Amino acid sequence: MAAFGPNEWLVDELYQKYQQDRSTVDRAWWDFFASYDPDSPGASAPVTAHATANGAAATSTTTTQGESTPATGSAGAGSSTGAEAAAADGVRLAAEPVPRTDPVAAGAPAPAKPTPADPAPNRPTAPAPTVSSDETTTTALRGASARVVTNMESSLGVPTATSVRAIPAKLLIDNRIVVNSHLSRSRGGKVSFTHLIGFAVVRALASMPEMNQAYGERDGKPVLLTPGHVNLGLAIDLAKPDGTRQLLVPSIKRAETMDFTQFWTAYEDVVRRARGGKLGADGFAGTTISLTNPGTIGTNHSVPRLMAGQGTIVGVGALEYPAEWQGASEETLNRSAISKTIT
Repeated sequence: MAAFGPNEWLVDELYQKYQQDRSTVDRAWWDFFASYDPDSPGASAPVTAHATANGAAATSTTTTQGESTPATGSAGAGSSTGAEAAAADGVRLAAEPVPRTDPVAAGAPAPAKPTPADPAPNRPTAPAPTVSSDETTTTALRGASARVVTNMESSLGVPTATSVRAIPAKLLIDNRIVVNSHLSRSRGGKVSFTHLIGFAVVRALASMPEMNQAYGERDGKPVLLTPGHVNLGLAIDLAKPDGTRQLLVPSIKRAETMDFTQFWTAYEDVVRRARGGKLGADGFAGTTISLTNPGTIGTNHSVPRLMAGQGTIVGVGALEYPAEWQGASEETLNRSAISKTIT
């Protein structure tokens, strides 16, 4: 089976739905799951997870060298009897004795009516034990959380080298303004920084194809994997209906054969299908290089994990002025020729 990288948790989740009721899974997955064995050695390849978002800024690259969510539940409130309500208030009720009646002779004075027994004094129940803050609680990781942890641990066995570069972004910003101004007057649409950076990564691989090569093992021996095409993975952070978030990394296939218009169209199509849950197995498999954008959450620089089977992962951080200039006025920045940067 093809390695699905950080998307393996999604495959497992869809497979469970398929086993319960395959009509709840898109038909594109049916043929794949018909012969899928999650416990087979090839069903999952060691991969990693990395932070994502759409946006641009600080870039760091990690390349091959030498080429739970805890489950939550809710308890429904039920009705209680008067005795249960009293017990909840810490009061134990005493049973009232039933008076014993003996036969009496005719004309004999009736015995005095027994008085009710005095209620037992309030006896508060012992308070429920509280968990000390010094104690460690253990929560089992399942599903997507367990898969992410497994992949991140497996990624530690991939030989990597990391390079960090600070690049002025003035030209990138200005050219994006020019392109979007032209689009607004013609066909419409908009180009994001991620469109431009992703296409630049693909074009850069033409002059440095070794960045698309990956490390692997065959028969216990290290090998160098050289893919036939550039399949660019796009890390997409999606919100689930329950408020949690999920990471998907679909890829644009054969990206090196596209011009910018074709790349932009393929990019938008992949993102749209990922958000709509319309991607099949082929949409997640075969990624050779990934682009992740932690800059949208304010991160200036990060070191994303390189997935097994991939050659490079490019991390793009926040698009900002250098820290030492962020307190300067716009006039001072212009006079000093200071522009925003990506790392």
